[in-house]
Amino acid sequence: MGRLDLPILASSFVNRHGNVITAIASVAVAAVLAVIANRAFAQRGRTLARAVARGDLSPVADTRLRFVRRLVSVGILALGVTIAITQFGPAQRVATSLLASGALAAAVIGFAARQVLANSVAGVMLAITQPLRIGDAVTFEGENGTVEDVRLNYTYLRTGTGTRIVIPNERLASGVLRNDTVSTAPAGLEVSVWLAPDGDVDEALAALGALPGVTRVAVAEATPDGVRLALSAEPVPQERRGDREAELRAAAVRALRKRG
Repeated sequence: MGRLDLPILASSFVNRHGNVITAIASVAVAAVLAVIANRAFAQRGRTLARAVARGDLSPVADTRLRFVRRLVSVGILALGVTIAITQFGPAQRVATSLLASGALAAAVIGFAARQVLANSVAGVMLAITQPLRIGDAVTFEGENGTVEDVRLNYTYLRTGTGTRIVIPNERLASGVLRNDTVSTAPAGLEVSVWLAPDGDVDEALAALGALPGVTRVAVAEATPDGVRLALSAEPVPQERRGDREAELRAAAVRALRKRG
């Protein structure tokens, strides 16, 4: 008797909870497909690098490939979630109501998610125009670092000290970005150091002007809090600009401290 009841109970359970089972299965299948698609794109990129570039992908190709991988994964997951939602009657009625008042729903959702949408649109534009690429040395709002990743909503920089900086793409797209890797011409150097208000300016100028590689030293700014001195140095390759500026700044501080 128990053996005959088991198929009946299983069939009854499926009939009662079929929508939930279908919804869970839809999300699970979508997640698996997203992972498979992501790995397939990554493998294809490595194969392309070996066949064409005989090494690693170029920064341009790597940035675009990462963007496409994430876009495809998000699309697959969104499709799975949509299929799962449509399995429930209340959700279908809500969807029908939203469609009936589509203009109002679009306005409300657009207002609530305006920052997320702006970051996503900016991410698409950054992936297409590529003012920065994976591995580029950039400066943004006074922060120097190497581009670690460009995602749909945020861009990640890694500074020389290992700090990770997260920048919203909308802010990045509307701001002023300095990319020291795109240009191949040697970059001129200029750093600033501050002198105390009662410091000897002439002696500081002489000390800084004697530093190796320094071509010019001048008073850039005078305020009640101190005097800013600007140092110019010989051009260096773009990829060494950040390191050379740090070295020059440290040498200037040591020279000023030595002079007292």
